[in-house]
Amino acid sequence: MVELRHLKTLSALRDAGSLVEAAERVHLTQSALSHQIKDLEDRLNCSLFIRKTKPISFTSAGQRLLALADDVLPMIRNAERDIARLAGGEAGRLNICIECHSCFDWLMPTIDHFRQNWPEIEMDLSTGFSFLPLPALARGDLDLVITSDPEPRNGITYIPLFSYESMLALSKQHRLVARKFIQPEDLATETLITYPIDHSRLDVFTRFLDPADVEPDTRTAELTVMMVQLIASGRGVSALPNWAMHEYIERDYITARSMGEKGLWCTLYAAIREDQKNSEFMVDFLSTAKDITASRLMGIRPA
Repeated sequence: MVELRHLKTLSALRDAGSLVEAAERVHLTQSALSHQIKDLEDRLNCSLFIRKTKPISFTSAGQRLLALADDVLPMIRNAERDIARLAGGEAGRLNICIECHSCFDWLMPTIDHFRQNWPEIEMDLSTGFSFLPLPALARGDLDLVITSDPEPRNGITYIPLFSYESMLALSKQHRLVARKFIQPEDLATETLITYPIDHSRLDVFTRFLDPADVEPDTRTAELTVMMVQLIASGRGVSALPNWAMHEYIERDYITARSMGEKGLWCTLYAAIREDQKNSEFMVDFLSTAKDITASRLMGIRPA
């Protein structure tokens, strides 16, 4: 009566918090997802969640099925991994490079989870702040690059992980807090704090400031926590991913505003060689990364 697809749908609904986002995660239309849940409720003769609550609130029956999903879905996924190993005898390496300072927050849990399931895969991790990682990926020196700046290259494919809004982080007393959103001209007299990366690789310049011919003063900081400290003390402002500063906003250290009326939305990609895109361990790593980010990061969207 209860099918695997039902458990996946309910789990996605709990993690996403809304029918719209849950439908995207399980690759259904909202109408199809609603119909699937209604069909299951009719089969069980009970309601599984309370309509029109935000976040979604599950009934006792719904919570029981979620507990079942938490038991069953990981077991199925582990079995699929084991079968893939037996079928393909895969062993290899996964040398990862990141071009995102904030990505350690979700990448390390992803790597830890992956290592438990693929202990035979040799792994290494580096940052691409002092060299160009995409040519290294094409040469075979790297196997995966986390980037928000895809560029066409023969033999390289880009797998979207998630979309996020790059927002302007401000001190709580900053003059721009009164604005509903920030225009490029608002930053002309500000000090913009950035990671130590060339401006041509930062969306705040290429997609927001440069088109408006605005060039603020800049300074750099190596770590997000260093940026937040400078911002909170009124030493400047910074463009940061919404998920990267959620914790600091929740703690009331800083505040944030959208850049532009519609916000500056970006997508984070995993760049891999085309000859590895169907590799079982690569597919599993990317799937794990999507699961970890969906459950841990606030404010992101499926890419």
